[in-house]
Amino acid sequence: MRKISTAGTAVLACLVVGVAATGCTDGGGTSAEPSATQMLDDANAAMSDLKSVTIETATEVTGGVDRSSHLVTDLRATCAYRSDSASGARIDQIRIDGSDYIRPNRAHMEESGRKVAGKGEQKLWVKELSSESQPGDGLTDCTHEFTSFGKAVKGAEGESSEIDGVPTVLLKVADKENNGEFGFHVATEGKPYILKVVYKDATFESTTSFSAFDEPLDVRPPGKDEVVDMSGVG
Repeated sequence: MRKISTAGTAVLACLVVGVAATGCTDGGGTSAEPSATQMLDDANAAMSDLKSVTIETATEVTGGVDRSSHLVTDLRATCAYRSDSASGARIDQIRIDGSDYIRPNRAHMEESGRKVAGKGEQKLWVKELSSESQPGDGLTDCTHEFTSFGKAVKGAEGESSEIDGVPTVLLKVADKENNGEFGFHVATEGKPYILKVVYKDATFESTTSFSAFDEPLDVRPPGKDEVVDMSGVG
């Protein structure tokens, strides 16, 4: 009877228990490290499964107006949003139970071409149906798309860092159309959440930070005495 070698025995064992078992991959018993693209796909999947998250953005535009925003959302239909412009314009929005509560400040209304009576800031919220919201009106629909286009590569050694004490790996994706680059900072401990995304091109730099993963969502409508109800008008 022919004697089976030690290597042959290992191969047979892998065939019996399945090639995914530990020690059954090539390379001396260690599983291959996932590619940068696979790591980013896993991160996007983890983010898409969230039930709530806080998203903060800061955008700098060469020759333009810098902006920032703060969004607390269930990524579906309930959220609280604030957008600020370096010009002083600001708009607040609460979306809940199929309604939008919107409060622009004087600067925002004037920039939008609306006449504002008086001299002080108005403090009332306008209530409208969420279904009446139009793209480009400066409001949010509470969602955020977690997808990436193009091949991801890992950043150079030393480019990865810690964010709020959580170690991260930097995954880069080129934006060839605009000669720019996305940098995704993905947690390497716990779930592979995306903690920060930085986008840069010749005239535009935007940083998006994610936090408060799956924390209880505390979004409430304003008090009735603070609301002008326009949901039944028009």
